[in-house]
Amino acid sequence: MALSPAVETLWNELQTVREKVLKETEGLSQAQADWRPSDTDWSVGEILHHLTLAEINTGKLTSKLIKEADAAGKLAPYPSDLKAFAPLPSPTPGPMEAPPVVRPEKGHPIAQLLADIKSMRERSRQSMERLASVDARALTWKHFALGELNLAQWWMLQARHDADHLQQLRAVKAAPGFPRG
Repeated sequence: MALSPAVETLWNELQTVREKVLKETEGLSQAQADWRPSDTDWSVGEILHHLTLAEINTGKLTSKLIKEADAAGKLAPYPSDLKAFAPLPSPTPGPMEAPPVVRPEKGHPIAQLLADIKSMRERSRQSMERLASVDARALTWKHFALGELNLAQWWMLQARHDADHLQQLRAVKAAPGFPRG
């Protein structure tokens, strides 16, 4: 399905940052995926698991909000004149603690983590196609730190979130003691 211009732009942002995340994890061993710079830092594997959990939950939110609006007779079609979505609010400076629903687990096999994050992105394409058929601006849900976000902004947050964790992933790999093989 062809996406509307605003949704296509959002999809491309999601894809661009995800490609960078995957490039950073190419060829990592299990020891590298499990290594942590300190007891309080996440490993590459935990970062991948967290990104997958976050995207799963954004997909679930998409289904929930569309289903509820449709059942209430309040689901509006995508506005043909919409060229871009409203930007995200500025994030709170510094790291935030992940809510329990997206806290990663450690020790997953790297091959499975990579397969999961790739298959989740395939399902997210379906969410993007659904987003391209509705007025996402009317579908809102409160984010624990950013406040009320519309559904398009939730997906914009997913792209920003991936970009933030891409930097974290690179920092783990650059930390002293990171296994070299």
